[in-house]
Amino acid sequence: MKHLLVSLERLHDFDEIIDVRTPLEYADDHIPGACNAPVLNNEERALIGTMYKQVSPFEASRAGAALVARNIARHLETTFADRPQGWRPLVYCWRGGKRSGSMTLMFNMIGWRARQLDGGYKTYRRATLDDLQTLPQPLRLVVLTGPTGSGKTRLLHALREAGAQTLDLEALASHRGSLLGAWPHAEQPTQKRFDTLLAVRLRELDASQPVFIEAESRKIGAVEIPASLLRAMHHGQCIDVRASREDRARFLQQDYAQLFDTPDWLKAQLQRMVGLHSRDTIKGWMTLVDEGRREDLARELIDRHYDPAYARSSQSHFVNLPRAQRLDFRPNDADVIEQAQTLIDRLG
Repeated sequence: MKHLLVSLERLHDFDEIIDVRTPLEYADDHIPGACNAPVLNNEERALIGTMYKQVSPFEASRAGAALVARNIARHLETTFADRPQGWRPLVYCWRGGKRSGSMTLMFNMIGWRARQLDGGYKTYRRATLDDLQTLPQPLRLVVLTGPTGSGKTRLLHALREAGAQTLDLEALASHRGSLLGAWPHAEQPTQKRFDTLLAVRLRELDASQPVFIEAESRKIGAVEIPASLLRAMHHGQCIDVRASREDRARFLQQDYAQLFDTPDWLKAQLQRMVGLHSRDTIKGWMTLVDEGRREDLARELIDRHYDPAYARSSQSHFVNLPRAQRLDFRPNDADVIEQAQTLIDRLG
C-alpha cells in the first residue's frame, strides 16, 4: 500500500478529493473542495469504537470491515457511479489509516488511479496551523478602526469592489464581532473550520500589496483569531473611520435589519446584556423592539452601549493608532465605492 501514498504537496494533482470520515468529522473541518463519502457513519464509528474497547480489537475489526465494505459498495453504486475510467481521486481519513486505505485499494482494483493522502486530515491540519503562524507576517495590513456603526464593514466591502485586497474576518466567522453580532439562523464555523477558511484566504493574498482588514478583538463570537494574525493587525497601519451620529443610527438599522426582522431573537440577544446594563434599561430596549422603533433603539445602543464600550476598550495594542489617518465616511450614501477609491488613492 505504500506505493499508493502521496504527500500533501500533491493535493492539486487529482481530479477529486474524497473525505471518507464520518459526517460529524467532515462538518468539523475538511480539506477545501473535498466531498464526503463516509465509509462509516457517525453511529457506526461509535459502535465499532465501543466494541473495540468492550469486546475485542479482532471482533471490532471484523464488524468494521463488513460495514466499510457495504458502505463502499453503496458509494460505488451511487456517489461514484458516473466517474470515468481515467478518474484520479485522492482519498483521506483522519490519519491516513484503514478507512481511506480500504477505499483507495478498492478504487485501484476497479481501475481508477486512486491515491491515499499520507497522514490524512491530521497532516493537513498541522500544515494549516503552520501556515497560520507564518502567512500573516509579511502582509501589509491596513486596519480600519472606529466605533460600532461607523460602517467599517461596508467600507471593507467597498474597498474590495474598488479592487483592493481585503481580509473579511467577520464573513469567515459568520459573526459581526459585537455582542449583537450573531447572525440569525446561521451557525458559526468550528474553530478548525475557521482556521481552514482563513488559511485559504491568506494563501490568496499578495504580500506586496496592502490588505485592508477591520479591527477585531481576539475573538469573533466563538472563534479565535490566530495570535500571529492578531500581532500583525496590532502593528498595521490604522485608518480611523468616523461617521456622524445620524449616519451611524441609520446604518445600524440597515446593518442589523435581520435582527430587527426577528424581534423575539433580538430580544433574546438584548437579554444577554443584563449585567452590562440594568434590567430597566434592557426592558426599555425590548419595548422599543415591540413598538418597532428601530431608529430609537439604534440611537440608544450607540449612546448607552457601543460608544461607552468603545471608550472603555483598550486601543493601546494598535501601536499605530495615534498616527492613524482619519476618514470621515458616509456609509449610507450611494458613492461608498468612490469613497473607498479615494482612500486607496490617498494611501498610494
